[in-house]
Amino acid sequence: MAPSNAVELDVGGRTVRISSPDRVVFAEAGLTKLDVAEYFLAVGDGILGALLHRPTTLERWPKGYFEGAVMATRSDSHGDAFYQKRVPKGAPSWLETARIAFPSGRTADEVAPHELAVVAWAAQMGTLTFHPWPVRRDDVEAVDQLRIDLDPQPGTTFDDAAAVAPHLRDLLEELDLVGYPKTSGGRGVHVFVPLSPRWSFTQARRATIAIGRELERRLPEQVTTRWWKEERGEKIFVDYNQMARDRTIASAYSIRPNPRATVSTPLTWDELGQARPDDFTVATVPARFAEGGDLFAPLRADRDTATDCSLDAALELARRDETDHGLGDLPYPPEYPKMPGEPKRVQPSRAKGREQSGG
Repeated sequence: MAPSNAVELDVGGRTVRISSPDRVVFAEAGLTKLDVAEYFLAVGDGILGALLHRPTTLERWPKGYFEGAVMATRSDSHGDAFYQKRVPKGAPSWLETARIAFPSGRTADEVAPHELAVVAWAAQMGTLTFHPWPVRRDDVEAVDQLRIDLDPQPGTTFDDAAAVAPHLRDLLEELDLVGYPKTSGGRGVHVFVPLSPRWSFTQARRATIAIGRELERRLPEQVTTRWWKEERGEKIFVDYNQMARDRTIASAYSIRPNPRATVSTPLTWDELGQARPDDFTVATVPARFAEGGDLFAPLRADRDTATDCSLDAALELARRDETDHGLGDLPYPPEYPKMPGEPKRVQPSRAKGREQSGG
């Protein structure tokens, strides 16, 4: 028998049960499990649009967020939160899934949200952040979103990332690409570009590298594409490996695990320079959404593709990097197998040490 305090939500004609609705999820913000579920319903069209038909990893915080909470890792599975990449046992029969392949060659069936009830069910499971792939379930090898992550390094802030963003916008326009910015929910800025036709992961990553390198040439004191942290300095890192297979970015309208319960929030380009990430929270975003609607609607899987963009110009920029500047590929994440054309995946300080020792 269900506990007497459980709440049943009617979500698009489906009943989604929220157990322990009064459980505190964000103590400082005073938010409960039911508050989280109701937030997702309040921005329902936006969060569903961000996830629609996309294989999605669930970032689950079943104990809620609290000071000192840690995320489980591959080497230590005893964290307070974890990434759910496979559909859990006992999931509703009406969930839709997509089979994806990891760099290791292993596969998994991930949730591919097709209706808002899936989001509510995920909230019941303790999900705060959704991590959708830039592909759709009908073809998980075909990328239809370019995602550019402006990642502040130590010594830099959101304001520094926001200062770089207008230069990125100009560059995208030169490449016939239309970008849509959002806060990361933390210190970073994310810019998404809708694509048509669809492209391979290799092409999308190569285009992102070319965009990052050109931005670095224009703003050498502000931007870096250096993969190794010891080489980045106090700059904004264009994290090109977010376009590698199985690397994802928090979706628009996802909640981030921090004391204020901030939200990764779509903005206009004009807003970006005045924005403060802490202003966009579970408490404030629903009213903003009700007034202004979904600024990320052009990125929905069921969008009108007439305004989609091609990567042709960005890939031509990548070709010029190779022929004119001798710039090839950059390192992949450490868990990836050695990729064709990839440089040695060795930390520069270690490589230098080997050279000096004659190793």
